[in-house]
Amino acid sequence: MPINILMPALSPTMEKGNLAKWLKKEGDAVKSGDIIAEIETDKATMEYEAVDEGTLAKILVPEGSADVAVNAPIAVLAVEGEVVTQVAEQAGSAPPAAAPAKAEPKAEAPKEAAKPAAAPAKAEPAKGQGASAPAAETANGHSADGARVFASPLARRLAKEAGIELGRIEGSGPHGRVVARDVAAAKDGKGLRPQAAGGAGAASAGASVGALPATPQPVLTPSDEAVKALYAEGSYDVVPHDQMRRVIAQRLVQAKQTIPHFYLTVTCTIDGLLAAREAVNAAAPKGENGKPAWKVSVNDFVIKALAMGLKKVPEANVTWTEGGMLKHKVCDVAVAVAIPGGLITPVVRNVDTKPLSVLSAEMKDFAVRARARRLKPEEYQGGSTAVSNLGMFGIDEFAAVINPPHATILAVGTANRVPVVKGNAIEIATQMKLTLSTDHRAVDGALGAELLGAVKSFLENPVMMLV
Repeated sequence: MPINILMPALSPTMEKGNLAKWLKKEGDAVKSGDIIAEIETDKATMEYEAVDEGTLAKILVPEGSADVAVNAPIAVLAVEGEVVTQVAEQAGSAPPAAAPAKAEPKAEAPKEAAKPAAAPAKAEPAKGQGASAPAAETANGHSADGARVFASPLARRLAKEAGIELGRIEGSGPHGRVVARDVAAAKDGKGLRPQAAGGAGAASAGASVGALPATPQPVLTPSDEAVKALYAEGSYDVVPHDQMRRVIAQRLVQAKQTIPHFYLTVTCTIDGLLAAREAVNAAAPKGENGKPAWKVSVNDFVIKALAMGLKKVPEANVTWTEGGMLKHKVCDVAVAVAIPGGLITPVVRNVDTKPLSVLSAEMKDFAVRARARRLKPEEYQGGSTAVSNLGMFGIDEFAAVINPPHATILAVGTANRVPVVKGNAIEIATQMKLTLSTDHRAVDGALGAELLGAVKSFLENPVMMLV
C-alpha cells in the first residue's frame, strides 16, 4: 500500500511550515534515514529524514511552498512490489488534502450577538500512515483534551498503526518527546496513562511544558472597517505576518495573560568584572591566524553568574506546572538572540560547570547558527531560566517577558560610567542595571530577591566564578 509522507511537526510551536527544498526527486529510491527535504519552521530550517523505504512516486507539494499544515501529505512513497507509475497516477488524480480550516477572528459589528463557532471537521487520516488512528487524536497533533503531543514521525506512525492514542504514551525522548521505543513499550501495556474521562483530563506529559494552549484573541485585520476608519487609504502598506512573527506574538500574549509577572531591579558595579574580563582575554591562547582562540564578553559573565546564582539558590531553579513544581537539578540558561523577523533563545546546558571560555565558544556558535536558522529543536527547547541583554543597544533598564516553561528571566541593561558615593567621597564607577522577571506562582518576591542578590554578588566578585 502506498505511504503518504506527511508534513512533520519539527518544533513545539509549529502548526505550519514551508517546504524549502526537495533533496529527492520523483523516481528516486528512498531508505529509512535518508534526508529527503528541507523544512522551514517558525524557528529554523531543518532536514526531514525519511521513516519508510520505497520509491518517491509523487511529490504533492512543490518546493518553495509556504504555510503547509502539519500532517498534510506532501509526497507519496511506493513500497516494494508496487508499480511506481500507477501509484503516481493515483496520487495525482486524488484531490489534495486540505488543512483544517481556522476561522479568522474579525471585528464584530456593534450590538451583534456573538455566534458560536462551528466545530472544525476532522481531517481524514493519511492512507498508509494512520488509517486506524484513534479519534481521540486530531490531525494537527493534539490529544483529545487539546494538549499538543510531540512525537517523532516514526513513533506517530507506529502509534496510529497500533491504534494507541499518542497522548496516553509516556515520552522518553528529549523534553518528553514520544519515540519509537515508547510505542513499543505501550504495546505491552507499559508507560500508558489512564484514558482521560470525557477528554477533560490533565494535559499529556508528552506535550512540552512550555506549549501554551491556543487562546483566540480579538484582532484587527487590514480589511476591517475599524482599520479603515483609523487610517486613511493609501497611508500605509500591509506586510503579511510570517510564521515566526505570528508564533512570537501568540506566545507573548499568552505568557502575559497566564503568568503573574513580578519584577525586581538591582544596580551592579562591574569595574572588577571588566578588569577580570580584560585579564582573561589577554591570557587566551593564540589561534592559527595569530588572533585569540576565544574572547569572553560581559554577557558571558552574566550568563555564568545567573547559573551560579541558581546553583546557590536552588529553590528558584524551578518550573511551575499545575500538577506540581519541577525542581531542576541542572542550570541550563536560554539566551535571547535577535534574528531577522524575530528572536530565538538557544539553550546553553550545564552552565554552572563550564569554564567561561567554553561557554563563550558555545554562545558564539549558537548565535551564528541561530541567525542562519540552523538550530536543532533540542538546542532551543527547555532550559530553566533565560537572559535577555539589550545593553549593546544603549538601553539602561527594561523588564523582559518570561518565556515558558521558565520561571525567571534576567534583563540586562547597558554599562554606564557614573558618579557614586563611597564613604564621604564621590568616585566614578561602571554600573549596570539588572531586572529579574519572575513567575510569582513559583518564585515569590523574597526568593527572587535572594536569587538576584546572588547574581549581583557573582558579577561584583567575578573571581568567585573562576574558582
